[in-house]
Amino acid sequence: MAKEGTVILDVRTPEEFAAGHIPGAINLDVQSPTFADDVASLDNAVPYAVYCRSGNRSQVALDIMTERGFEAFHLAGGIGAWQSAGYDIVS
Repeated sequence: MAKEGTVILDVRTPEEFAAGHIPGAINLDVQSPTFADDVASLDNAVPYAVYCRSGNRSQVALDIMTERGFEAFHLAGGIGAWQSAGYDIVS
């Protein structure tokens, strides 16, 4: 269960995000050359639940975020696991 105030961060491409994402998620593409700068603009006083499609890209994002002092954790299984658990996505 996520901590209160947790921000959901989708690190997939903008196209993947537009096709469907977890309600309330924000999108920062981990494959973008500006990802590290984009992360620096986030509030590091709140926790982040990070996800992608399967977990590979979100692990890269987690590594970058934790190096910069963020409290971030992995949404295991990505958006596929979210949907398999019966939760909605929005586009």
